[in-house]
Amino acid sequence: MTDTPWQGDASSLVDAFRAGERSPVEETEATLAAIGNSKLNSFSFVDPERALEAAKSADVSLPFGGVPTGIKELEQVKGWPDTGASLAFANRVATVNSNSNKLLFNRGGVVPVGLTTASEFGGLNVSITKLNGVTHNPWRHGRTVGGSSGGAAASVAGGLVSLATGGDGGGSIRIPAGYTGLLGMKGTFGRITRGPVAFSRPNTVVQGNLSRSVRDAARFYDVCAGVDPYDPTSLPSAGDWEANLGTHDLAGLRVAVVPNLGGVTLEDGVEQRIRDEAAALMADNNMVQVNVDVRPPNLAAQWMMGNLSTLLVELGDMWPKCAKDLTDEVAIGLYLSQSMYNLRTAAVAEEMRVEANQAMARAFEQVDLIIAASNPGPAFPAESSMSSTENNLIEKAKSSTAAKGALRTALFGTKLASTFAPKLPSNLLGRVSEKFPEMVNMGALTIIANIYGNPAVSIPAGTVGGLPVGMQVLARHHEDPLLFDVALAVERERPWPIVAPAVTDAA
Repeated sequence: MTDTPWQGDASSLVDAFRAGERSPVEETEATLAAIGNSKLNSFSFVDPERALEAAKSADVSLPFGGVPTGIKELEQVKGWPDTGASLAFANRVATVNSNSNKLLFNRGGVVPVGLTTASEFGGLNVSITKLNGVTHNPWRHGRTVGGSSGGAAASVAGGLVSLATGGDGGGSIRIPAGYTGLLGMKGTFGRITRGPVAFSRPNTVVQGNLSRSVRDAARFYDVCAGVDPYDPTSLPSAGDWEANLGTHDLAGLRVAVVPNLGGVTLEDGVEQRIRDEAAALMADNNMVQVNVDVRPPNLAAQWMMGNLSTLLVELGDMWPKCAKDLTDEVAIGLYLSQSMYNLRTAAVAEEMRVEANQAMARAFEQVDLIIAASNPGPAFPAESSMSSTENNLIEKAKSSTAAKGALRTALFGTKLASTFAPKLPSNLLGRVSEKFPEMVNMGALTIIANIYGNPAVSIPAGTVGGLPVGMQVLARHHEDPLLFDVALAVERERPWPIVAPAVTDAA
């Protein structure tokens, strides 16, 4: 009898199944029991009956055959809740499987056990919603796991499941990976299908997973990457991601170390931790550090407005009557976007996007890799929607009109800031000055890779104050295999904890 879920990676669990050392049914039973006893609040829905039936018929010859797996609640699983993590859709049920989940279920052979918590519509980098409450960090209860794939990260790092799906439209895989000591890979845009509903804007979302090992992430690519006619942006896949691990010669690669990419203010200890980890990576693999000034414009506000246009499609005639059911940040974002977004702001946004593309292209003409932090600091309190760094920015903005103007210009750029004249409902006016800077500053380290569309991975990089820190490594478009090998080099030279130490200590 298996009393505790598998505490290794998903690939080794499959090996144990094939060797007859574990059984999918016993593993699923242990997983369901652990989820039921967990205080992480990382699952919003669990389906024991379906999970056990899938476990009984699991084909362990498949890549993830029999592995109990969490599915991010923003993805569709036929017959399961399709809430978008929002009260507005609390009673909606999915009528189809997302195309990436079809591949994971059929080609991968996973045992889906339930839905992991996320931020509402994936709009924030924390996992707090009116529908599900607060998700906690397994490294330290009461600390955030980030978002939007927060429940996925908490479930994997918390020892509940060895694999969970995620999506990254502005850092939503890398941010929670960084906060929980996991590997978080965001592939080149189009790497994994967004079908059957693939909006043409803002063209930033990449599906993926939260994993305990590099080989799990590569195997996930083997299962889910490839062309899908429902997603015209989807890319071909050779299907040999795991087999090709470790085949790159990293010697001589040129590396720019820019911990505060985009000019983000980092909390004490983070910059030194990233520089130390980067120095060890470069020394171990004979890489060459190159000093490059990488300063792409901050397009967080434009990214937000582009995302919210697709949300309006989903809400339809429910908006704005449903505003009271939404988190403040999402409701304010919708009102602001409606008032601000027009032909002029669209033109400025496109101009800034080209500037960002050019800034990144110039950088990658000089270097092969860019290393930055994944988050400004370690995990902050779970019930807060912002880090202490972001809170300090907002407090300064409250202090004077000049400070507000400076912050607004920093967020929008001079051209767009001059058009800032939103007309909001009176009951929201008092909260805009506090919430809006937070909304567009969150994820500032990670959004650039979504805007530019290049691959980026968050690799565990030790701790600050006893909490994990992620080292984000960015590469050129389509060089996902290179990033896997960079992460593999770190994994081999400085292995990270497979699950949070708090879980190991309690076992």
